[in-house]
Amino acid sequence: MLNLLGIIVAFVIIILLIRKKFNFGLSLVIGSIIVIIFSLPEINPADVPKALSKALIYDFDKNIFDFQTIELAILLTFIYILAKCMQETGAITKLIKSLRSIFYKGGTLGVIPAVYGLMPVPGGALFSAPLIDKEGEKYKLSQSKKNFLNVWFRHIWFPIFPVSSAMMLIISSDFANINIYELIIANFPSFFAFILIGLIFLKFYIKKISRPKIKPKKEYKDLIFLLPPIIPIIIYVLFFTIFIIIGIENLKDFQRIIFIFGVIFSILIIPSLIKIDLKKYLNILKKSVSFNLAIAIIGIMIFRNIIEVSKANEIIAEMIGTLSFHPIIIILIIPLIMGLITGYNFGAIALSYFLVEPFFEYSGLNIIGFASLIFMSSLVGYLISPIHLCNVVSSEYLKTDTTRMYKMYIPAVSLLLIVQIIFILLFYQ
Repeated sequence: MLNLLGIIVAFVIIILLIRKKFNFGLSLVIGSIIVIIFSLPEINPADVPKALSKALIYDFDKNIFDFQTIELAILLTFIYILAKCMQETGAITKLIKSLRSIFYKGGTLGVIPAVYGLMPVPGGALFSAPLIDKEGEKYKLSQSKKNFLNVWFRHIWFPIFPVSSAMMLIISSDFANINIYELIIANFPSFFAFILIGLIFLKFYIKKISRPKIKPKKEYKDLIFLLPPIIPIIIYVLFFTIFIIIGIENLKDFQRIIFIFGVIFSILIIPSLIKIDLKKYLNILKKSVSFNLAIAIIGIMIFRNIIEVSKANEIIAEMIGTLSFHPIIIILIIPLIMGLITGYNFGAIALSYFLVEPFFEYSGLNIIGFASLIFMSSLVGYLISPIHLCNVVSSEYLKTDTTRMYKMYIPAVSLLLIVQIIFILLFYQ
């Protein structure tokens, strides 16, 4: 049982490090070392270097090279660069100005954070908070209502946005090993529910406020800045269509490479869209490089493989299995708790998947439904977490606090989960 104790100690240390803003990937590496130390008396020491090799590049059991960790690390690094370049060049600001002229009847309170949500940068709610603060004044909204709308609409894309770290992780072969569009289709009810719930709150908040009588002049030209975040998706769909035509069936083996190509292409076209000096853009590009997400991916894969070697996840599954809960309840609760504790959707999936994986065969779900429930429950936990960076920075800017949003969060996320659970139980058993 030392391996189980090692898991508990590792989780405590990892969560404490994350709360202290220590690098997520390095936190997982430290947790892996703790698990190894506690598990050595109960495992074959030779399995440890094999697990490390499998996590990074080579699977000794199958005698094959596996580049998915490297591909994921590269993809997420480029996604971050794209997001930063969009912000630093002013492309996002121009896009918001254009949208503000089109959605002038209160719609900007949802559209502004939603547009920023297309750029999955940690703490991105800070960029839309000043605009929401100003727009909200027109409708006499309280600071907590502005805060809720800012954070909620920023995350409406998460259930279906393919260029996101959390989605790329859960579909990978070390996790659910499914095609990305299978998961997107399964998550579509949550996407619609996300929008509908947000609109209900928005309409309720502004229903007694008079609308502007004079229509502003609509500006469409800067809508072109929607292209960079959308191009990788368009390129993927094109390749998907071509692969079907020529008879290549296993598209998921290529999806990371296709998205890498699409994101790089988006980065390259930004200067021509924004009309910026190339030298200046290269400086922005240089400043936008960060390897934190790459380190996180490496840490996740190491931690997952070390956990499998320790066999502690099987012990945990047996212990939880003795409790009188339906497997689906466990599949929902554990990712949600991890999301709450870590304030990180990507991390919540990484930490919870191996804990709930043994319950898959007892859940009555197929692998797509199983992955969808894990993804959405971890997303809900992350969304309402008091240490979720978007909650922290948005609350700080708007001079309020996250706790004031829970009277809005609780009914909103409860309805969101109910919609998704019903859909999965109806169509994915």
